[in-house]
Amino acid sequence: MTAAIERVVLIVLDSVGIGEAPDARSFGDVGSATLQHVDGAVGGLNLPHMARLGLGRVAGLPSLATDQPEGAFGVMSPRSAGKDTTSGHWEISGLILERPFPTYPDGFPSRVIDAFEAAVGSQVLGNEAASGTEIIARLGAEHVRTGRPIVYTSADSVFQIAAHEEVTSVDELYEMCKVARDLLRGEDEVGRVIARPFEGEQGAFRRTSGRRDFS
Repeated sequence: MTAAIERVVLIVLDSVGIGEAPDARSFGDVGSATLQHVDGAVGGLNLPHMARLGLGRVAGLPSLATDQPEGAFGVMSPRSAGKDTTSGHWEISGLILERPFPTYPDGFPSRVIDAFEAAVGSQVLGNEAASGTEIIARLGAEHVRTGRPIVYTSADSVFQIAAHEEVTSVDELYEMCKVARDLLRGEDEVGRVIARPFEGEQGAFRRTSGRRDFS
């Protein structure tokens, strides 16, 4: 009789992709293969424990090859609609999403921004899809001058709020994120609201370790 499994340790390596999924074209991800790209960029990865478990067999990388892998290994394609982190984690736990979390390639609609601005008592800057470091470099000085939070999104289903720690305390930023999390329901229920605190001076703004995700 096989003993019951009482505990499972699940380790997720976020953003360590091994190749495109069958629906990659729907998300502009054709050709994506992060692990293989990094392997080529550094001239071969040195991951002895992962290689011993069979990672080289999964990714097809000679640098991680082993004749007798000790682990079970394989490749699976997601069934859930969408591609964001949250839906992937939910699927690993057994919950399949039939409808993807919403994305906003052109920024958030007025119904979202107007409600958020009214709730926090301030207009926002940005409201666009952008790189986090780029939008802070571009709008950080105006944020410092006006105190208006920087709101932006990405290809994923996220509502991100950036603020300088000397203008808006980290705790105040977290409270704004909680407000956004409560507002973003129904058709606008994004996967994550993310606090993005930063510091520094114009021309040298840098994000801090105070990031927090409200999933």
